[in-house]
Amino acid sequence: MKKINPFPNSLDNKRYHTWNYYLKQTFQSKVFKVSLNANFSCPNRDGTCGYGGCVFCGSLGSGEYAGNIHDDLNAQYENIKQVMLRKWPTGKPLAYFQAYTNTYASLDTLKEVFTPFVEKSDNLGIAIATRADCLEDDKIAYLESLCDTKEIWIELGLQSIYDETATFCNRGHDYATFVDCIQRLSGTRLKVCVHLINSLPYETQDMMIESAKALACLPIHALKIHMLHICEGTQLAMKHKKQPFTLQTRDEYIDTVIKQLEVIPSNMVIQRLTGDGVADDLIAPTWSLNKTTILNDIDKEMVIRNTWQGKYAKAH
Repeated sequence: MKKINPFPNSLDNKRYHTWNYYLKQTFQSKVFKVSLNANFSCPNRDGTCGYGGCVFCGSLGSGEYAGNIHDDLNAQYENIKQVMLRKWPTGKPLAYFQAYTNTYASLDTLKEVFTPFVEKSDNLGIAIATRADCLEDDKIAYLESLCDTKEIWIELGLQSIYDETATFCNRGHDYATFVDCIQRLSGTRLKVCVHLINSLPYETQDMMIESAKALACLPIHALKIHMLHICEGTQLAMKHKKQPFTLQTRDEYIDTVIKQLEVIPSNMVIQRLTGDGVADDLIAPTWSLNKTTILNDIDKEMVIRNTWQGKYAKAH
């Protein structure tokens, strides 16, 4: 008798819907992202809605692992692709525009940047990191048209549903703006991934779980969760030095992630459950540097608790 996998959205018996599973089901192959820096900016850096960027964001606009800004995009793509192929020789690339806000430009500029990557025969699709206040209807229409050829992911940084947290973080827009953007994206073929950060200053665990519950009720396809990193050279680091705030411990973070997964529907893809801080710049929490053991301990704790993604998710 064939054994039935009780957690079907995983290739390695994880108790959540893994990104690796989604990619292999969709493309029948190992897929890796090729992180690119297209030299965009952000509206909370140039004065449109603020200066300095988000307090946790460094000078590279969360693109520390993206391509070299001094290389053109095609050179970045080819160089990083070759590095990734050494790790996964049979893998296939997906272009990831990671640094800064990658729809913060004119529509003509976006066409110049993205269209060549849609036309690349070896590239499976495009992931575009951006903000809810930088996706006007004409840009959404253009990006949706690219779905005729390739899979297109829109990655929206939200971090928290709480406007007081967004203000502290110098986000530059409120939660209502985010929800409006999600509703406008919902009528398209674009795939939507949302980012959450746990342990933002002055947020309780209950608040972090409420952010997950709110996203569970929205028409999105994937979620990224990671721990807050306090890094040298950021506004957050300066705030922390002047008035230190408490971060979650490793065990608290694992507990929070599991409780968030429990309220997230099982069909929502989990692209990430922890992040990659740059070791030389990371002030805290240093425990976050050991990414593999954190993921392993999330898995182990979910087994101990006999829990899984969607266990307490509400039906819609």
